[in-house]
Amino acid sequence: MPETMLPIDPHMQQSDTEKHMGTRRRWIFNVPLVLFLGLATAFWWGLSLDPSLLPSTLIDKPPPAFKLPPVNGRSLGLSNKDLLGEVSLVNVFASWCTACRAEHPLFMKLDASGMVPIHGLNYKDKPDDAAAWLDQLGDPYTRTGADIDGRVGIEWGVYGVPETFVINRDGKIIYKHIGAITPVVLQKTILPLIERLNNEQK
Repeated sequence: MPETMLPIDPHMQQSDTEKHMGTRRRWIFNVPLVLFLGLATAFWWGLSLDPSLLPSTLIDKPPPAFKLPPVNGRSLGLSNKDLLGEVSLVNVFASWCTACRAEHPLFMKLDASGMVPIHGLNYKDKPDDAAAWLDQLGDPYTRTGADIDGRVGIEWGVYGVPETFVINRDGKIIYKHIGAITPVVLQKTILPLIERLNNEQK
């Protein structure tokens, strides 16, 4: 007996194909939405972070070896060897940096107190502009390093300007603050840390 062939319903075949195509279209259209939501979540999370608390891979390590000439009009440059033997601060600054101007009076007062030497890392600045800036606002730095091309700042892991590092007697970076130093940060974080490091290494 010849096999009985069931008739194929063309409408059913078309329906299954349409369902498959519809599912595929929905998946394709949802990909950009998923990507957008992922990026938006990452962006929101990034904004919620306190930039001053971003970690540094150099904490408890010495910075890479470097040697920079001084800012114009200054006699002492800055190198990694200059950071040995005493607790100190390294402040990354630039004449074009508005936040640097805001924090500068605190460094002037700190320098006048004689509590800790402050070294300046002048980041991607024009030599004459940096010199004029310090001449106008005052120079709180024991030493300055003119990092004109920004190479040393990159090796230090600088995110932006200003940034301030606390260095121990062994020349290791103990603390990093991103952004302008405020009176609260100075009194509650940096000065107690300096005092502790000085006491630990006596």
